[in-house]
Amino acid sequence: MFKDCTIKYVKDTLTNKNQSIMVIYPENENGISKAMSVPLDKDNTDYQNILAWVADGNTIAEAD
Repeated sequence: MFKDCTIKYVKDTLTNKNQSIMVIYPENENGISKAMSVPLDKDNTDYQNILAWVADGNTIAEAD
């Protein structure tokens, strides 16, 4: 599901705490890349998928 994706936290500029996760998919054959912002919400299915990905031994990159 996240093969070759860049997955990293996004920090809130006021609190300096992680507020979401940015998932950037690799470019397709037309050179277009898709990105999505995933809230840190346990009820969000995309967040649940990322947590499962982490449980498989992957790591979310720290925010810039």
